[in-house]
Amino acid sequence: MSHADQASSATEKAILALENQWIQSQKTNNPSLLAPLLADKFIFTNTEGKVFNKAETLAVEKATKYASSEYVDLKVTVFGDTAIAASAWKGQYTDETGKAVTSHARYTDTWVKMPDGKWQCVASHGSDMEN
Repeated sequence: MSHADQASSATEKAILALENQWIQSQKTNNPSLLAPLLADKFIFTNTEGKVFNKAETLAVEKATKYASSEYVDLKVTVFGDTAIAASAWKGQYTDETGKAVTSHARYTDTWVKMPDGKWQCVASHGSDMEN
């Protein structure tokens, strides 16, 4: 394996660990696990096309109560100091308005290696799939 392949493999593992921390934040209803993963200029586009910044995303996560949350077919592709994590997601939760939701969606998260060497998610986009 070349040095570039080894670095890419290590990055894939690092991003998978961060994605797993994100899902743990949902499974444990603990958005404080998510906060350090998101860049200050993070942008989230939800499955309804609404756009949220980092503070808005964390506020919604805090108000959402997850009964279940799981990735299906999570894959990471690395492009130097950028990585794309793509997966399907299944979950059940009560949203910030108190509405019970069952969701099956596809998500794409864009991760960037920051100047301090930490990986952070700069953008996440969701699209509904058939339930």
